[in-house]
Amino acid sequence: MSTSLEHLAAVAAAGVPGLAPVAVGPSPDDDADFRSAVVVDAAGRHWRVRSPLSPEASVRLETEHLVLRSFTPAVRSRLPFLVPTAAGSVAHGDLHAFVHSHIEGAPLDIDALARMAAEPDPEHHRHVPSAEPPPTLAVQLGRLLAAIHALPPALVLDADLPGYTAEQCRLRRLTELRRAADTQRVPAALLDRWERVLEDRAVWRFQPRVVHGDLQEDDLVISCGRVRGVTGWTDLHVGDPAEDFAWLFAARDARLADGVLEAYAAACRRTSFQAPDREPDRHLLDRARLDAELALAQWLVRGVDRGAPDLVADAEQMLATLEQDVARRPEPAPGAAAPGTAPETAPAAPVQDDAPEDPAPDRGPEDTAPAGAPGAPSCRTPPAGPDGRPD
Repeated sequence: MSTSLEHLAAVAAAGVPGLAPVAVGPSPDDDADFRSAVVVDAAGRHWRVRSPLSPEASVRLETEHLVLRSFTPAVRSRLPFLVPTAAGSVAHGDLHAFVHSHIEGAPLDIDALARMAAEPDPEHHRHVPSAEPPPTLAVQLGRLLAAIHALPPALVLDADLPGYTAEQCRLRRLTELRRAADTQRVPAALLDRWERVLEDRAVWRFQPRVVHGDLQEDDLVISCGRVRGVTGWTDLHVGDPAEDFAWLFAARDARLADGVLEAYAAACRRTSFQAPDREPDRHLLDRARLDAELALAQWLVRGVDRGAPDLVADAEQMLATLEQDVARRPEPAPGAAAPGTAPETAPAAPVQDDAPEDPAPDRGPEDTAPAGAPGAPSCRTPPAGPDGRPD
């Protein structure tokens, strides 16, 4: 399938009846899997068109399209952020390109988000004296995650998307650990560390929730200090809520994860469509840290499976860095409390300076290093435009 900007504009016109393109610009994406562009129509509306480069990428886009269509107005009204609106698709052989509304704003890298959370721009938080002060970024992120996790499981299951029990989540991680061990390239200290968490059944007692499943900083559309939208819905499922916290461990500032979890706990307590007695489980950050660290092992397995020595070398270097970092700091006991949960202390982030976070290969492999990894590319910055909701 051609991926020139002109062709992508034509795809948008073919996929959305009445769309008359007047301008088109590039929209950075996962270059190994997709090409995308932002198209402006004659009415001034902005649309994003994504074209897959492989059958697997096409299936991921089809899943995202299905998810976006399942977000009814009633569901969207529950969310403190915008979700793109599915607009149309165009078949090209076995592949499909998809068009959805474009949300104004741009993603920021993880450390920029941490700085924004720690030192908000006063211009972004001005308010009238009689109004409630605008929430900080950490509070916004906590509320965002609580809103996703409080969505009804039927939203996922009725769309024939996956649902996993707590034990199934544990077994999936155990499979990832064994695949990594089979490469014989993972430091033994890390394998032992991960196995201890996986074998501690208390860590895996949690209530499955609706989770984004592939959340990272690239999926957050930021404008004027606010999270305007969330994208990247290809891996929505019912599973471990800790999955949506793993990306926070890529930040150099550990306070970001603490602040987000504290706001998350508060939001869970007062969210009207979630039982008021539901609190984050005490081991949530233990599993999130495990996900963040296992991402490096998954990156290694990916490189080995693809016969890509450069990827293998990158993964081995990052695993060595993680091993050194773990050896330098005392290991917290599993279940050490996070802010807003039980009266314990939050576990420290594993590699605040270097450790990345990336989804498992079965959640959508890409040929870029895990987010936050040494040498990883910076986050994508799509062109800004007006709010992408179609009129």
